[in-house]
Amino acid sequence: MLRLNDVILPLQHSQAELRAAILVRLGIDAAELLEFTVFRRAFDARAKNNIKLVYAIDAKLRDEGAVLARRDPALQPSPDTAYKFAGHFSHPPKLRPVVIGTGPCGILAGLVLAQMGLAPIILERGKKVRERTKDTWGLWRKGILNPESNVQFGEGGAGTFSD
Repeated sequence: MLRLNDVILPLQHSQAELRAAILVRLGIDAAELLEFTVFRRAFDARAKNNIKLVYAIDAKLRDEGAVLARRDPALQPSPDTAYKFAGHFSHPPKLRPVVIGTGPCGILAGLVLAQMGLAPIILERGKKVRERTKDTWGLWRKGILNPESNVQFGEGGAGTFSD
C-alpha cells in the first residue's frame, strides 16, 4: 500500500475525477490501480474564489515497487496504523497494578493494563456520574460542597463537567 500526498482537485468533483487524478499523478493505467482509500481530505481556501480539496490517498497497486522507484517526494509506503497491544504478561507479577481515578487517563490506563493481562485495581474517590451530577449541581446552585463527590472527584474525572 502506498501513500500519495497532495492530490489537488476542485471543490466540486466526482469520485471518478478523483480516481483519474490518482492515475495521472502515479502515471499508471487504470488496471494497475487495484483499490484506494482517502486517508485525509483538507480544504485549501487560500484563494477564496477558488477553494480546492487536497487529498492524501492510500493506494494498492499491482506493481508498487516500480512506482516507488520513480522517487516522487509525494509518494511513500503507507505507514502501518493498525493497533498493537503494548505487550502481554504470560506470568503476571504477584502484585496487581493500581490505577487511581476513573477520568480519561485512568480508564485508558486500566484498559491497557487489562489488555496486557495484569488485572489492574482501579480506585475512585468520588461517586458515579449520575450521583455526582446531583452533588455538583448542589455546589453550583446552593453552594453546598461534598468533598468526596464534586467536579474533581468521581467517575469521568474533571472533564465530565467541562462543557
